[in-house]
Parts: sequence; C-alpha cells; structure tokens
Amino acid sequence: MIPVRQHGSDLSFEIRVHPRAKKNAITGEVGDALKLALTAPPVDGKANAACIEFFAKLLKVPRSSVTIAAGQASRNKVIRVSGLSAEEVRKRLAG
Repeated sequence: MIPVRQHGSDLSFEIRVHPRAKKNAITGEVGDALKLALTAPPVDGKANAACIEFFAKLLKVPRSSVTIAAGQASRNKVIRVSGLSAEEVRKRLAG
C-alpha cells in the first residue's frame, strides 16, 4: 500500500496519471504512487478535473475536499484530501 501522509487535518498521497485510457481506474502502484488511468486528455486541465472527480467519488467526499497539491502540469501528482483519517483513506483506496 502506498504511503498516506498527514498534514495537519489533511492527508496526501502520490499518483501517476495515464491520460486517454479506456476507463477511469486505479491500475496498480509504481514506487510510492498509485497508477491512475483516466479517459480524459491532458488538455486544458481536463485530466486534473477528472482526477479530482475520480477521487471524490472513490473516497466518498465532496469535490471541494480533494485538491491537487503538486504536479498540475505533470503525470506525477500529489493529491490532498481533507475530512478523512489516514485509515479511512487507505481502506477506501484498497477497495
């Protein structure tokens, strides 16, 4: 399982995005990051918006609770989530 880091009341974890995939899904791990396949193209922030939407649904939190803390223009990103414990995030990411 990937590391989930605590930052005050927020949590963060790393992802590696594969845009223009056939479906939105977590496809595994690479190093300390989750591999995330997204159907959205990496144009005009569409992949970033799809990424936030994907994790908001997966973690069952409002979209406003999920942000991209680093890597807006990169495949490697840091996702920040507020309102959940590290244990809850790990459990929901695991399935």
